[in-house]
Amino acid sequence: MGTPPYPNPSRRAPIGEPDWLTLGQAAKFLGVAQSTIRKWSDQGRVPAFYTPGGHRRYRRRDLEAFVDRSGPGRAGGPLVLVVDDDARLREFMRVSLEAEGYAVREAESAEQALAALEDQAPSLVLLDVVLPGVDGWQMLQQMQERHGSVPVIMFSGKIDEQSAAHAAERGAQGFVGKPFDPQELIARAKQLVPV
Repeated sequence: MGTPPYPNPSRRAPIGEPDWLTLGQAAKFLGVAQSTIRKWSDQGRVPAFYTPGGHRRYRRRDLEAFVDRSGPGRAGGPLVLVVDDDARLREFMRVSLEAEGYAVREAESAEQALAALEDQAPSLVLLDVVLPGVDGWQMLQQMQERHGSVPVIMFSGKIDEQSAAHAAERGAQGFVGKPFDPQELIARAKQLVPV
């Protein structure tokens, strides 16, 4: 019998569901990797309690409060548009950025991203180089032609010494290689657009 799902963190725990969650249960509850919630605990963003054996335990109400503070549409900070065709990576970046106080909008393609830009101009765009159809470099050019200069940090799994220089030549404010440390990306976002 597996761990019960926690799809609606705003509800009270039904009878039979624990008020205290293990690291794995808490990670599933928040929809992030265990390493992420471990890091958030170490940084004091999510309170953790330790058993005599040194295992972390999380109170359900603390996790619910964290979701209330950082859930979609709750962050009132600068808007960041995350453009990547990997839904899990987008979600991870959204959760991480919202935990820092940013409002986040997601797009899985250049077409969706350009439509989102028409709707509301973001303070920052995090843009994957490899996208289906129109790639990140083409999107960057179209975005600059239509919307002028919006700060952009490019990222890609294909990195070489020229990638960062190429990004700068095309008007991006930064380049990060994938797989990357999300904290590095957030640190760069904070440098460009402080919360």
